[in-house]
Amino acid sequence: MTRAYRIALIAAAFIALFALYEAVTSFVAYTDDAYVRSDLVAVAPQVTGRIIAVHVADNQWIKAGDPLIEIDPVPFQLAVNQFAAEIDEAKAQVQVDQDSIAAANDAVKAAVSALGLARITQQRAASLSAVDDVSQATIDRANDALSRAQAALSSAQSAVAATRATAVMHQASLRKAEAEMATAEWRLARTKAPAPIDGAINNLTVRVGDTGTANQPLIGIVAATGWRIIANYKQDYIRHFKIGAIAWVWLDSEPWRLHRARIAGVARGISRDEGADKLLPYVAPTTDWIRLQRRFPVTLTLIDPPANLYMDADARVAIFP
Repeated sequence: MTRAYRIALIAAAFIALFALYEAVTSFVAYTDDAYVRSDLVAVAPQVTGRIIAVHVADNQWIKAGDPLIEIDPVPFQLAVNQFAAEIDEAKAQVQVDQDSIAAANDAVKAAVSALGLARITQQRAASLSAVDDVSQATIDRANDALSRAQAALSSAQSAVAATRATAVMHQASLRKAEAEMATAEWRLARTKAPAPIDGAINNLTVRVGDTGTANQPLIGIVAATGWRIIANYKQDYIRHFKIGAIAWVWLDSEPWRLHRARIAGVARGISRDEGADKLLPYVAPTTDWIRLQRRFPVTLTLIDPPANLYMDADARVAIFP
């Protein structure tokens, strides 16, 4: 066998292998760059306080509504008691204001009656003065009584307005106390944190005596539903994928069993900048120091998901486009 013949044979073998690879990959889209995902829900207390009870353990399966932690309710109960007292005080003041308004209205009625009488008396004195039947002193007294009655009515009307304004202010104080009471009751109710979903407690580190801070996550729950496979595929594959197409999945946790899945979606974009989570997913372009084609995440849903799934566990996927 000549040297040229051996070279030609090797070249033919490479060409045949390449052709075989192209033929296989045209019928089977395979990737081992895949992993299991679910939703990780971060549970944070809605109030700040000392934790007095932890009702769950690490890796425990829970149901939505199960108690997770409890924060010391005493400070929040005291706030509720304080605002309850303020509401009682404000209601009592509102009742006093209503009585004061009623008394002021009675005073206005009395002043109106006195003014009417003073006006009649002044008019009678004025008519008699035309025929010199009354003295000037009598006329002066009638005029003075009329002026004082008018001033008394004006003062009574001002007192009604002031009393009503005070009542409005006290009613606003009552509404404020009621709003603060509702807020205090809401905070008291939030000293107990229930599970928002079904799932498994993950990496529990909170302990009794820790301080729970409002809106800072304390407990992570891996959702029992929403399991999916994220498979990163090269660009020359994804153009053939159709939503709903069947895929076959190998899970490293069950390496000898195939699971059926369906294509749920193909990402329309990726980020080229590595960093924190963004609106575009980042897919590393290298593996083991080898530069790869850009790959796009393909989401698959398992048709019959196994009971034991692990978040971020490795998987392998084969799709027949």
